Amino acid sequence: MTEEEAAELVEALRGADTVRHKVKDSCARAPSRCCRRRNAHVRKDLEKVERGERLSPVLLVRGRLGEGRPLTVADGYHRICATYHLDEDADVPCRIVDLSRR
Repeated sequence: MTEEEAAELVEALRGADTVRHKVKDSCARAPSRCCRRRNAHVRKDLEKVERGERLSPVLLVRGRLGEGRPLTVADGYHRICATYHLDEDADVPCRIVDLSRR
């Protein structure tokens, strides 16, 4: 991806609405492969939740299956994992944009 395409993607994510999806649907890998609780980043997010702080939305970029490009977690993989450890049926806030058609 060029710098220009990346900048466009960042702007699209900033302007995207925040939607909610079940965390178990966002954790593309088997639950046992999701980050472990002992991972420093997951622990940090779990501690935020314990203090009553909200986690930032997960940033997702829709891929194109026909081209072999899967959904990409642009930011927030560890937040997905932390939320999964708390409640696999919980909703996770997400911002989702499509990959440019260039």
